[in-house]
Amino acid sequence: MRARPLSFLAVLPAIALLLAGCAGSPAPGASTSAPSAEAAAATCVDTTSGDAVESVEVSDDFGAAPTVDIPTPVSVDTTERRVVVEGDGDETQPGDTVSVELSVYGAATGQQFSQTAYGEGTAQQITVDDSQYIAGLVRTIECATVGSRIVSVVAAADAFGDQGSEGGEVAPGDSIVIVADIVSILPTRAMGTPVEPTDGFPTVELDDTGDPTVTIPADTDAPTELQLATLIQGDGDTVAEGDNVTVQYKGVIWRTGEVFDESWANGAPASFNTEQVVAGFKQALVGQKVSSQVIVIIPPELGYGEAGNSQAGIEGTDTLVFVVDILATSTVPATEGTD
Repeated sequence: MRARPLSFLAVLPAIALLLAGCAGSPAPGASTSAPSAEAAAATCVDTTSGDAVESVEVSDDFGAAPTVDIPTPVSVDTTERRVVVEGDGDETQPGDTVSVELSVYGAATGQQFSQTAYGEGTAQQITVDDSQYIAGLVRTIECATVGSRIVSVVAAADAFGDQGSEGGEVAPGDSIVIVADIVSILPTRAMGTPVEPTDGFPTVELDDTGDPTVTIPADTDAPTELQLATLIQGDGDTVAEGDNVTVQYKGVIWRTGEVFDESWANGAPASFNTEQVVAGFKQALVGQKVSSQVIVIIPPELGYGEAGNSQAGIEGTDTLVFVVDILATSTVPATEGTD
């Protein structure tokens, strides 16, 4: 799958504008959370306060949509950051996947052009990785403790540069203001209660990190219908149709037993909308609880169909097996933020 165009996080109307572009995986759908090797080895950039960000007034009610007063026009050559509320949770690091509530404004106009919904199950998952999100968003949320509210004034070079945003929300050369509430750092594996394996399914063995090895039953024909079983039962929120989900997954071709796609090799979970994946993968997610691990057997008509996927080695008659750890789910706001 080709990389998405610059357009802030494809799961939100305008938060999609902060997406720097990422390569999708060939199998369940467009991934937005696999960090680069550089991100995994990186350290946080020292982003300090300054006159510009000190001039932005932000309410201190963590978890609620902020009241923000920007003495426009504001512009910076170097991104500035200030802690409005200091949380006492763990500190985010490069490569982490972080749940955040976000409000974003044009620094020249003070106009809000994007906002998450600030409610239960509405925080969005962002990977702390410059290769996927604009640098200013990463500077805002990296090395911040869970429970913190951060405000930043982001230089154009760390935002949309000399081109401005694709939809015209930010003019060329303009700075932006981001207010981010750091809700949580996601685990990298399902943390629920193990369930007895279901007869007839491939076997799944987990290493110390939770990375699964999937073994197809020898001399056994693939099922002709979708089959789904729970391997670890979670007790978190339930995935609804149209949600954005964050998962770890591994995909195996029944015919060969070979892995054709996975998030584990990328070093971090993947995020996408349930509408962006093949039908069988969607069926495996919707109705499941966060912190669960499921195994799904997907017949060709609910996978890649007669066309298959030659790049992934999938033929038109191939049945697929996925083991999926469901780490987070969030609803998609119905409308964009308002002024």
